Amino acid sequence: MSIYIDPEVAVSLRGYEVPERLGFGTAMAPVMFRAVCQDGCWSQGELIPYAPLTIDPAAKVLHYAQSCFEGMKAYRTAAGSIALFRPEKNAARMAYSAKRLCMPSVPESLFLDGVRTIAAYCANLVPGNRGESLYLRPFLIGTQADLTVSASTSYEFYVIASPSEAYHTGNMRLWVEREDARAAVGGTGDAKVGGNYAGSLLSVGRLKERGYDQSLWLNPADRSRVDELSGMNFFAVIEGKLHTPALSGSILEGITRNSLLKLARELGYDLVEGAIHIDTLLSQIASGVCTEAFACGTAAIISPISVIGDEAHSHELYQAPGPVAKALREALLDIQEGRAEDNFGWMQPVDPVNF
Repeated sequence: MSIYIDPEVAVSLRGYEVPERLGFGTAMAPVMFRAVCQDGCWSQGELIPYAPLTIDPAAKVLHYAQSCFEGMKAYRTAAGSIALFRPEKNAARMAYSAKRLCMPSVPESLFLDGVRTIAAYCANLVPGNRGESLYLRPFLIGTQADLTVSASTSYEFYVIASPSEAYHTGNMRLWVEREDARAAVGGTGDAKVGGNYAGSLLSVGRLKERGYDQSLWLNPADRSRVDELSGMNFFAVIEGKLHTPALSGSILEGITRNSLLKLARELGYDLVEGAIHIDTLLSQIASGVCTEAFACGTAAIISPISVIGDEAHSHELYQAPGPVAKALREALLDIQEGRAEDNFGWMQPVDPVNF
């Protein structure tokens, strides 16, 4: 499918200056990709100047939360080229999320056209410092304007971008969320939908007042097993083995998680995907059996965890970052940024469009 390039795109890009201080997701690229689906038929994709959306106040997305999204990155490699990291995995996960919300899947070819086009035209906006990237946010919304509780018949797919630092730098302090639940099996916990994140905000507000950074969510079936953070997967090193909760239907299958598991096997770590009981974990931290823990996700890559606390105790992890987290982060970034051989075939080069 051909892509329409608005003539104003070149003007927008020429007039854009990347800010000195990037932050995460705050400086938006001046262009965006859009495609429309009406009654199951997708339009031609188009690259247009970044601008506010025009949406009817009765649109389904505003009332019934028909919205899903992805997070992914384009990297500048050591050789100066631009490459996307495993974009086909994001396309597949968005298709899964869309199906869960009774939305049409964005065809893989259209999804990949969107992210490649944004990365190609924004090549000069991709920062080159270690851990920095052009963060891409594809999203899909239901736009039909009526208040019946039913699936929309019209949808809009967008890809926006932001030159960014890592989402969270430094160590994290986690609060064990024993009061609220994030998601349950049969719900939307294993899909990347906006409502999951909205449901986490009350917990985040409470823990910030206590001096913590993120919630550590427990499986709502028994409130005893670790699930994940609000937007990141969880790992712990226990008795020298790398543990992570098994995918259970309430945990998002993180692409960074999947990549780290493959890397860890290649680096010779013993892996355990299974139940991590929170009270056992806290005891293992206190006794030193658990030597380090970290969270991972596209936005943050790997974030070492220095403290896990709840109403009863604050448990400190003295190795933050620990050797396993450091080794995995370096190995992953070396592939993403082109300093190491990509034996997995994860990186997809993008030909820049220059002005």
